[in-house]
Amino acid sequence: MPTLLLLVVSNIFMTFAWYGHLKYGHDWPLWKAIGVSWGIALLEYCLAVPANRLGFGLFSGFQLKILQEVVTLSVFIVFAVLFLKERISWNYLLSFACLGAAAFFAFAFKSPGASS
Repeated sequence: MPTLLLLVVSNIFMTFAWYGHLKYGHDWPLWKAIGVSWGIALLEYCLAVPANRLGFGLFSGFQLKILQEVVTLSVFIVFAVLFLKERISWNYLLSFACLGAAAFFAFAFKSPGASS
């Protein structure tokens, strides 16, 4: 559970770092958008690294990456609808469902574990 919580919070920061300037930063010079994004991303790294360290062993490396991608897309859906005011359409929902199916297959079966 700590891994999932840390991944969710870290992805909130990363989503704002990568996409937040799209709404308000158009008047900024590119260097400013990059600098602000890097500052926000630092917070993301401070949460994502511990999330992966805590989760490794409980999850395989593959599972951690797939979990992170599902969290990223889940956070982005909320961000795009609420912050960017974009509408979600059927093709996006179907795409996310396919990624959800990928996550199911990654976690539904026993992992062979990390090789030594």
